[in-house]
Amino acid sequence: MGALFQQTWANVSRNKLRSFLTMFGIAWGITALAIMNGMGDGFRKGQRQFWKQIGNNLVIVMGGRTERVTAGQTARRYVRLYERDVEAIRKQCPDVKMVTSEVKRYGVRAVSSFNSGQFLVVGITPEYLLMRNLALESGRHISEADVREGRRVCVLGSAVRKQLFEERREVLGQQIRINGHPYQVVGLMAEKRQSSSYDGWDKDKIAVAAPSLRRDCPPNKGTYAEGLVQAIMYQPASATNWKTAQRQVRSVLGRLHNFDPEDEAALFTIDYVRLAEVFDKVFTTGEIFLAFVALVTLSLGGVGVMNTMLMAVSERTNEIGLKKALGATRRRILADFFMEGLLLAALSGAGGMAFVSLLATLVNSLPQEGMFAGLPLQARTLMIGLASLGTVAVISALPPAWRASRLQPVEALRYER
Repeated sequence: MGALFQQTWANVSRNKLRSFLTMFGIAWGITALAIMNGMGDGFRKGQRQFWKQIGNNLVIVMGGRTERVTAGQTARRYVRLYERDVEAIRKQCPDVKMVTSEVKRYGVRAVSSFNSGQFLVVGITPEYLLMRNLALESGRHISEADVREGRRVCVLGSAVRKQLFEERREVLGQQIRINGHPYQVVGLMAEKRQSSSYDGWDKDKIAVAAPSLRRDCPPNKGTYAEGLVQAIMYQPASATNWKTAQRQVRSVLGRLHNFDPEDEAALFTIDYVRLAEVFDKVFTTGEIFLAFVALVTLSLGGVGVMNTMLMAVSERTNEIGLKKALGATRRRILADFFMEGLLLAALSGAGGMAFVSLLATLVNSLPQEGMFAGLPLQARTLMIGLASLGTVAVISALPPAWRASRLQPVEALRYER
């Protein structure tokens, strides 16, 4: 086997320029294929990180205005959501993993011993924190006991902290006044690089227990009824079965508020699970198209290998005839040329993958912005590259090798270029 490899390498090295051009075509094809797959994975990963800024598989439901007439009700009727709706969804929707309400007061005045400002105050529950990915820098979040007892504790967004306390470090345990009522700071949100939102940046918010917000910030014109909530958030039990959860939620709310569940306008829904699925399909389609383009490039490199090997067969016809006259079998001639073609393709592919690895390391070391998460070289990408390279190598190396093995010794020795 070692002698066969040495002879093959000697044949490849015989015409360095032609071999180099052939290898460049294969290397460029495998590089393009790996980069296209890596870019698709990078955009898909970045898109998932992008949606996680908002929350984990989050669906937000807000009241709308009906368009269909139902029994005893006219169209163009406003639908308002209440705390009792949350309990109904929790009990009657088996495909909903977690559900909570969101109570908000905009422009609430908050005052510390050092500064003041007006902020969005959000009344929350522990379930809200699990769904919204509000990470802490220090301290703790709003607990079940805080909600149950209506404690006056709060968690500050990073921008709120800077506004009220500037660069002071000892913030936990300090007291601020929200709408004139004393609240103790028990937690500080971590800095969050957020590029999308449905109600404002999380860094500009103050989080308190929902009962505390209702008690200390009386309902204004937009939230005049007892138990009224601005939104209901839920998380499907399975990200792949979000449609079933959506049907269950709309059915329950439609029954409670007497509207047709098929009336799309009755509820305004922001479904980040569906959006993530749509983006996944877009990226998959784009990845398939780009991979097809890269495969065409790789195939052209394979054509180059085939042409190179056919020229090698033509140039070495006398040599083939001499080997056969000295006892070389068709199988040996076939193996010689087949190995030579495979070696060309393998060296080219290795060079291409080495370049891709270097490029991926360079790209991944740069700051990643927006919905792009670099060039992750996953095992799937490497397997696709190896499978494509192996297929092209066999297809391009076999015809010349077969032609060489079928030459007749007498005809080959008489051949003149």
